[in-house]
Amino acid sequence: MIAWLAARCDAPDYSKLIVYEDKLVYGPFQIEARINQTTEISQQLTLWNQMGSRVIRGANLLAIPIDNSILYVSPLYLRAEHGHLPELKRVIAAYGERVVMKETLAKALSALFTESGSTPVASSRTEERPLASPTENQSREALDRYNEAMERLKAGDWKGFGTQFDAMRELLEDMNRRPVGQ
Repeated sequence: MIAWLAARCDAPDYSKLIVYEDKLVYGPFQIEARINQTTEISQQLTLWNQMGSRVIRGANLLAIPIDNSILYVSPLYLRAEHGHLPELKRVIAAYGERVVMKETLAKALSALFTESGSTPVASSRTEERPLASPTENQSREALDRYNEAMERLKAGDWKGFGTQFDAMRELLEDMNRRPVGQ
């Protein structure tokens, strides 16, 4: 993908267009291929499809611009052979070179942005932890906002859910505006 175009829908920037370009990132088809080639994901999908259930991939792969790159998110549903309603079983997320599948969106975002499983470590000393960059702090705060929004939603507090969701969106937009390396 070489560009991403969006139209603003918030005041006072309603209907203004935003173009993200200048950096080549994986496009939706490449991400779908990477998801299918990720061993843990493909094994789990094969297993579920053989156990009297049907795996349903979300119809839309969401592409969300963050920090001069694109975060991709896709829900994964499982429907019992004789069931009518599919159940959300996993969330697949991809950012940069990483692809993860977790039980919730919060866990998937956490795996992408806070776990150091596949990211290189700057120092071989494990007792020292480097200071978190502003982007890492903001990604943690966005994850906290998301978790709080989900708790409010479960409690039926729609106003609280909206407040937390809007705060999370503002953090993600701020991360997206931040130049690379800051």
